[in-house]
Amino acid sequence: MEKVEQLNEDVYKMLSASGYSDKAIRYFQEKENIGALENADQITDLTGPCGDTMKVFLNIEEDRIDEAKIQVMGCPGAVASACALMGLAKGKSLDEARDLDLDALYKELEKLPDKKIHCARLAIKALQKAISEFQEREN
Repeated sequence: MEKVEQLNEDVYKMLSASGYSDKAIRYFQEKENIGALENADQITDLTGPCGDTMKVFLNIEEDRIDEAKIQVMGCPGAVASACALMGLAKGKSLDEARDLDLDALYKELEKLPDKKIHCARLAIKALQKAISEFQEREN
């Protein structure tokens, strides 16, 4: 157990020195909202220009996001952004969730390195794509 704690502390120090906030590092390390949903109402994936890939799983009840999970193949910035955004989307109407933007995500994460802004944008685009695909299919 001691090795795991030391590894987490080492990763924390590296990410902190790279410009990640404590909150962003916590999202990366705890990986809250990472995973898949069985019988999801919507599954959408998106690959960014950097090669990071996100797969969004949404359960939608009466035009609200009841549950949101995401799988991420990418860097700590992509993981933290994706985890935070899924948390923000839960409980929101589809329109409210689609309107989540970089400001809202940055407010939640508190700080990412400037080089990782594209990760936050990818998470937002993946969520918006999932919502659009769901609405197009339902209409």
